[in-house]
Parts: sequence; structure tokens; C-alpha cells
Amino acid sequence: MTVPLEELADQAALRRTAELYAQGADRKDKALWQQVLAEDCVIEGPGFTIAGRDANLGSIDALEQMFRATVHRVHNLVATITGDSATGETYCTADHLLPDADRILVWTIRYQDQWRRQDNEWRFTRRKLVVEWEETRPVTVRDAGQA
Repeated sequence: MTVPLEELADQAALRRTAELYAQGADRKDKALWQQVLAEDCVIEGPGFTIAGRDANLGSIDALEQMFRATVHRVHNLVATITGDSATGETYCTADHLLPDADRILVWTIRYQDQWRRQDNEWRFTRRKLVVEWEETRPVTVRDAGQA
């Protein structure tokens, strides 16, 4: 199957949005999220829906309050691009270091994503967090939260 070069570039750019989103969450870096979230972005998950980029940036503060550190790994991403819009699904595993620092909460995630190209950049317009399962296990912490 031959895929046009432009589509490959768009697919790589879409994956990059997911990677920057994950890195922004882990580093508590709102500037990274500003790069990848559209102004009208909606993020939803089990028991929550947050509308608007500014409101979603507050999620960074919530992560910082709930966990000592997080590590998100982006796995496969499959997207369908139609002009300046795209829909797809991103698989992710997220480790959350719990406040007691003796355990981590691991989520196996599927994000159901929507993007829009604006100013030649792909941005999330919607992310639905689906937690397939979770696991809590003991962990030994060495220099937690260090960059």
C-alpha cells in the first residue's frame, strides 16, 4: 500500500501532538499543552468533562496535587485524516506515583481523539479518556519527579 508523503507527514504530526500532550502532563508543562490543544478543546473521561483550553490547562495543576509524578507512554496511534480534520485512537500507558510514594497506579488507556489543523499545526479538539483497566503495585522510588 502506497501512502502519499503528505499523509505520512500528517500522521507523524498527529502522533507528535499525543507525545507532547504526554510530556506536558509528566513535566506539568502548560506551554506544551497550549501547543497541542485547540482553544475550544474538550477533554472528557470517567466522571469529568472539561471544555476550553484554559480550563484544561488547570488539569496540570490537578495532576500535580494528585500524584507525586507521572510517566505516560504513547503506543500505537491510528488516525483518519479528512482535509484539515482527523479522528483516531491513541493507546497509552500511564504510571501515576501515588502520594505515599510506595505505590504506583497504572492505567491502560485508549484516547478517542479528534484533531483540527489550524495555522498549519494539528491540535486536539477533543480527547476522550477511556481507562481499559488499572493496576496498583508497589514501587521503589529513586529521585522521583526529577527532570
